[in-house]
Amino acid sequence: MPELNLLARIALRLAPPLDLGQGPLGRGKLVGIAGGTVSGGRLRGEVLPGGSDWQTVREDGSLLVEARYVIRTLDGALVTVRENGVRHGPPEILARVAAGEAVDPSTYYFRTTPRFETGDERVSWLNNAVCVGSSVRVGDSVLLDCYLVD
Repeated sequence: MPELNLLARIALRLAPPLDLGQGPLGRGKLVGIAGGTVSGGRLRGEVLPGGSDWQTVREDGSLLVEARYVIRTLDGALVTVRENGVRHGPPEILARVAAGEAVDPSTYYFRTTPRFETGDERVSWLNNAVCVGSSVRVGDSVLLDCYLVD
């Protein structure tokens, strides 16, 4: 039976969203990632500015996440993160989350599947890591607890 072990808590600072308009699959949003921190577990460092989250807001208010960003570890290794996921819940809760209000994370579902890629041998084990993330929106940030599936 697989076990989940904390790989890291990733705190992403978000830029204001850019509304891309209504498309056939939902309303598009582009959210810049302004930076952040990576702490705890087996991975530590910083999230570099310049990443982005391409979001699709579906008709029911749920959100599809497609984020890409780069982590620089404390010893200087660069790691690309590709993260897909979904945030859903009651419409009134999702509206409050989208507005940046403090909302009890147990009242909505926000899960992702981060994938890591690096050419740095010191952390090359990340290339084969399978992870799941449990996230919460806090103001202009997302806190992601990333778990390694062992």
